Amino acid sequence: MSAGLKALAADYPVGELVFFRCFLALIPLLAWLAWQGDLINAIRTDHVPGHFLRGLIGTSSMYLGFAALAYLPLHDAIAIGYASPLIVVILAALILKEKVRSYRWTAVGIGFVGVLIMLSPFLKLSTLSGGVGTGASIGAIFAFVGAFCSAGATIQVRRLTQTERTGAIVFYFFILASGLSLLTLPLGWAVPTLKDLMLFVVVGILGGIGQILLTQSYRYADTSILAPFEYTTMIWALLLGWFVFGDLPTVTVMTGAAIVAGTGLFIVWREHQLGLERTKALETAAQRHG
Repeated sequence: MSAGLKALAADYPVGELVFFRCFLALIPLLAWLAWQGDLINAIRTDHVPGHFLRGLIGTSSMYLGFAALAYLPLHDAIAIGYASPLIVVILAALILKEKVRSYRWTAVGIGFVGVLIMLSPFLKLSTLSGGVGTGASIGAIFAFVGAFCSAGATIQVRRLTQTERTGAIVFYFFILASGLSLLTLPLGWAVPTLKDLMLFVVVGILGGIGQILLTQSYRYADTSILAPFEYTTMIWALLLGWFVFGDLPTVTVMTGAAIVAGTGLFIVWREHQLGLERTKALETAAQRHG
């Protein structure tokens, strides 16, 4: 999907990319909800302000992420986006008042070292890479701010999941993102060619299917099992970037990405271990009182 968006980003405004990505994603989403027999119940909500906030932050993240694709190689944009889970830890502590232990703070700190390594050539801090052009620097900033917005959207989704159905959260995001992207119409949209229109359709439908599969996966497997698959996106980004766009990664970006991915996986693994320990402690306590 990201490769398709990158191919389109050179010829179409970002607002247009966001619109087609979200509006067409409604097709598989509504079909899935109807197949589940839960279409009406899924879109009922009493928390419109919460959905609007999630839509505003999420659309900002998507807009910035798509804009970054116009300036950066695919693998660089995705690698910088790996900063989002680290930012989620910070926002969860500040906004949701989650207890974050020292090992997680340490992992987050190390992870941000990786982020700085990735950003250094784009901000011209790295003598090893020699720096890059202004366009790529702008793209890196877009990608990082987009990662921050993505983390904020994740926090808002956590809030909404306390009272809202998953279908409603996804549905209202696609609706709001489609509507907000239409506000960019006065800035100028391009009429897609037939070939590009077909690519828009593929990108939108794949995005919707991906959202459904991701949502469903968390129903059947723990985060600790699913998290490693998220980082496989880098493998696909490298392959597609090389074969489709002829882009090769720099040592600097790959080193930073490896550090960020490693710390992210460590946090997930450690949380899983603590969860097992808590479960075991509860079972032991129950046996003693049984």
